[in-house]
Amino acid sequence: MADLRPHAISAPLGRRLARRRAAERRFRRTCQGAVIVALACLIYLLVTIAVQGVGGFVRTTIALPIDMATASRGPGPSGPAMAGFVDAAAVRAYGPGGARLISDGAWMAVRDTLRADPTLARRRFVIHVPASTAIDMAYKHGGTPAADAMIARLRPHLGSELNTGFLTGADATDPTRAGIAGALEGSLLTMAVTLLLAVPTGVAAAVYLEEFAPRNRWTDLIEVSINNLAAIPSIIFGLLGLALFLGALGLPRSAPLVGGLTLALMTLPMIVIAARGAIRGVAPSVREAAMGIGASPLQVVFHHVMPLALPGVLTGAIIGTARALGETAPLLLIGMRAFIAGSPGSLTRPATALPVQIFLWSDQVDRGFVEKTSAAIIVLLAALLLLNGVAVVWRARVERRA
Repeated sequence: MADLRPHAISAPLGRRLARRRAAERRFRRTCQGAVIVALACLIYLLVTIAVQGVGGFVRTTIALPIDMATASRGPGPSGPAMAGFVDAAAVRAYGPGGARLISDGAWMAVRDTLRADPTLARRRFVIHVPASTAIDMAYKHGGTPAADAMIARLRPHLGSELNTGFLTGADATDPTRAGIAGALEGSLLTMAVTLLLAVPTGVAAAVYLEEFAPRNRWTDLIEVSINNLAAIPSIIFGLLGLALFLGALGLPRSAPLVGGLTLALMTLPMIVIAARGAIRGVAPSVREAAMGIGASPLQVVFHHVMPLALPGVLTGAIIGTARALGETAPLLLIGMRAFIAGSPGSLTRPATALPVQIFLWSDQVDRGFVEKTSAAIIVLLAALLLLNGVAVVWRARVERRA
């Protein structure tokens, strides 16, 4: 038997082994370095978004004394009369520039307070109203020396509170009043249409192509076309939706119905590919055993194959929907970039979506919208993580049942 002890290895072979082991160590270190770089970039992205966006969930308030006795003709519950009265109260409290210290929507806070407690209309009270964008940014992040000096002078009158209006309000020109409720509702309606159309159609197409379609040049052409459609940029589907649903069919512009149809076309190839992969992954012995006990082809598919393929099918459908939730380009082309200061309420009314809202806010020059953009991104990331979490949990439960 040959002596394989280290001293018996020839010098050339030892050098080759040393080079090979060094190459393996370099490869492992390169892979580890790539993972570390990727994690560092991800952590930097998340930390940056969190630092910039957490302020969007908090707003700065300023104490404003209100004396309803000074109202010459009694301002109404809304409108220019109340706005002018609140501006005048700010001037009396903080001097000639007082009106610039409060938000454009400060009168709404006063109106809501009076509606909640009508007895305040007969006496003097102090209410904390939203501060202007300049005061809000300077109080949270600092600013110029002049702004810092103003904040130091106003600090006893300033405070912070949870900005519930960001999650319950709609878009606005004033960043202190802007919210994502309208865009979030538009995204939910759009995703509902996408799910109802893309998932059943995609799964049915995958079942037919994998289990029933004859193997010929036409099915090969269909398979190649589906694979190519999955790789097409999303903006192309936006052009298709613009030409087909708006141009040819005359559906309402900027509606969640059109957005859902367009995103369904984009998501359909991915769902078909994922479902076919899951169905193909079921062992052929399952089909053979089912047919051996007399099951029909439909019974083989729906009673034996699909229950085993369901985890992969559901995962592919939810991941495809999560991708559609973050798409912007197709929705921009079908007009879902309009300024919508309310909730859509139905599938055919004008609406916008959360990714489009983020895009529009990122283009604003007002510094307050930078914070709102990052806060909206946090909400979108949370929604995407929730969808992917649902996919993982759902898959685990279905696998246990199977």
